[in-house]
Amino acid sequence: MKIDAHHHFWRYTPEEFGWISDDLGALRRNFYPADLAPVLAAANVDGTVVVQARQMLEETMQLLEHSHRHAFIKGVVGWVPLTDPKIPNLLDELREEKKLKGVRHVLQDEPDAYLAEPAFNAGLRAVAAHGLSYDLLVKAPQLPAAIALVDRHPNLAFVLDHLAKPVITGRPPAEWRRDLAELARRPNVCCKFSGVVTEVLGLEWTPELLWPYFDVVLTAFGADRLMFGSDWPVCLVATEYSRWDRFVESCVTGLAPPERKAILGDTAAKFYRLTR
Repeated sequence: MKIDAHHHFWRYTPEEFGWISDDLGALRRNFYPADLAPVLAAANVDGTVVVQARQMLEETMQLLEHSHRHAFIKGVVGWVPLTDPKIPNLLDELREEKKLKGVRHVLQDEPDAYLAEPAFNAGLRAVAAHGLSYDLLVKAPQLPAAIALVDRHPNLAFVLDHLAKPVITGRPPAEWRRDLAELARRPNVCCKFSGVVTEVLGLEWTPELLWPYFDVVLTAFGADRLMFGSDWPVCLVATEYSRWDRFVESCVTGLAPPERKAILGDTAAKFYRLTR
């Protein structure tokens, strides 16, 4: 089963998507399941995991509704108010939503101190207690704080989004390689090979530029903790879905069949507990 482990849907409004700057103008429109379905079919993708784009419980419920109507959506990573003392009660209410697989808060916009906040960490303990995972969205300089966060929650399954967003101008930066390898020593952390093209300075990328980044994360995490994701529609500012898909396929071509299957779907299916 081929799985795209990371994409988004949204109904665009300027107020709710202030992060979409002028240079990302192509994203200033609606993106719905009907837009993605033919793209997935062309790439022979069997299922997906849709991830929150707004810090709103309303969006989480909208994504779950999409998953009820579209069989290709196998899992939802939503947003919930993790710092709310009543978060265990809310997660209890969401138990019947079988396609809710994990949660995410956009930590890349938070100071490092936020990752140590008692209320936030209490929310993560509730996430673990309810059998959900956590998508870790940080930037490369935040990796040391992310490592400390993971160490506080050895029983919570984490997945690192977008390789921690290193700024890509050439060879993989030494500091990023070091911190990524240290994070990968924690067996409860997986990694998504996604969101890479939009971190390339100038958005002009080649396979030769990005292959070394794939090699770094493959070496650090291994195929059984690495998963393919498109970051559609955000990726569209730098690449068509089909081009990114072909590039990832080229990255795994020389691997053993079980490793290829792991990266292209089996890792995501296991991590997010997806059903066919």
